[in-house]
Amino acid sequence: MSNQKVRKGEELPEIPLKKYLKQIELISSIESELFVEQFTHGYSNLTYLLKIENKEFVLRKPPKGAIKRGHDMSREFKVQSGIAKAFSKVPKMFGFSNDENILGSDFYIMEKVEGIILNYKEAKSRNIASNNYETIANSWLNTLVELHNVDYNAIGLGDLGKPVGYVERQVTNWGKQYLKAKTDEYPEAEMVMQWMQENQPKKYDHCLIHNDFKYDNVVFKDDSWQEVSAVLDWEMATLGDPLMDLGTSLGYWTVATDHDFVKQGIPSPTIFEGNPIRSEIAKKYAEKSGRNLDNLVFYYAFGLFKIAVIAQQIYFRYDKGWTTDPRFANLNKAAELCCKLALKAIKTKSID
Repeated sequence: MSNQKVRKGEELPEIPLKKYLKQIELISSIESELFVEQFTHGYSNLTYLLKIENKEFVLRKPPKGAIKRGHDMSREFKVQSGIAKAFSKVPKMFGFSNDENILGSDFYIMEKVEGIILNYKEAKSRNIASNNYETIANSWLNTLVELHNVDYNAIGLGDLGKPVGYVERQVTNWGKQYLKAKTDEYPEAEMVMQWMQENQPKKYDHCLIHNDFKYDNVVFKDDSWQEVSAVLDWEMATLGDPLMDLGTSLGYWTVATDHDFVKQGIPSPTIFEGNPIRSEIAKKYAEKSGRNLDNLVFYYAFGLFKIAVIAQQIYFRYDKGWTTDPRFANLNKAAELCCKLALKAIKTKSID
C-alpha cells in the first residue's frame, strides 16, 4: 500500500480496509493494490482518497482523541444519504461502518466527485480573471439558497435537529465549548459571548442548514463556474436558522481590505479582485431567499465566534500534543483575531 501522502500516525490498516471494500462490493479482490492519499486542506475529520482497481473512493473518519459529538460519522452518512433525494449536489454514499476492529473508529466511504475545489491556493494558481468572481459567488450562493429550500420532512430528516430554541442553544453551547478549550486569555471572546447572549434574535425561520458553507467545501463542475457539482463536509448539518448558516459563510468571507493577519488567518479566494464584499453577499442572499436580514451583525458576529471556537478547539488538541500538524501551531492567534473582528462588527454595526 502506498501511504506516502498520509500524515504520521494517521495511516489506515490495509487488510481490514480491503476486506470491507470487498464486503460492500466496491472491489473484486483483496489482493488488489491499494493506494492511499490524505486530503490535507481540512482541519477536522480525516479524509482520504483510496485508489484501487482503477476506481477512486473517499473515506472519512474522525481524528484521534476527537469527541464523538462533533465527529459523528453515522450522522454525516445519514444526512448525505437523505438529502440526495431532494438535493442533487451531494456525493453518493457507498457504506458506513461502526466496527472499530476495521479502522479503530467509525468511518464511511463515498464517491469521489470530480471538479474544482476552489480554496485559496487553487484560485491563486489558476489566476482567475476578476470578472469570473461574480459568477463564482452567484453559483455558490444559489446552492446555499437551494439547500435552504429543501423540505427536510419529505426526505426523512425531520429528526436531524431541534429547530425550536436553536439560536439560544447555539450561543450557549459555543460559549461553553470555547471555555472548555480555552488556553489563553482573550477579553474580546468573553465580551462577544456576553453581547450575543443579550442581543440574539428571538424569532427566526428554520430549515436544513449546512453550517460550514464556504468555497473549499463545494466542488465546481468546471472552470465556467456556472455549476456546483457537490457540497462536501456535512458534519455540522442540522435543522436551524438559515441566517446562522449565512453568518458562518460571511465569517469566512475575507476581503482585500481586511487586515493582513485576517487574510492569512482565514485564507480564502474571496480576497481576490472582482469578489463581492460581505454586505453585497448578504444583500444577494436576501434577494434570492426573500429573508429579512435586520439582525445581520448578530449573525456575522456569531459566525466569527464559531470559527474562533473551532480554531481554538484544534489548537487545544495541538497544545496537548494530541496532534503534531504544524498548521495548528498559531490557531490560538486566529481564534483571538476572529473575536476581535466580531467585536469590531458589533461596535461599528457593520459587517464590512
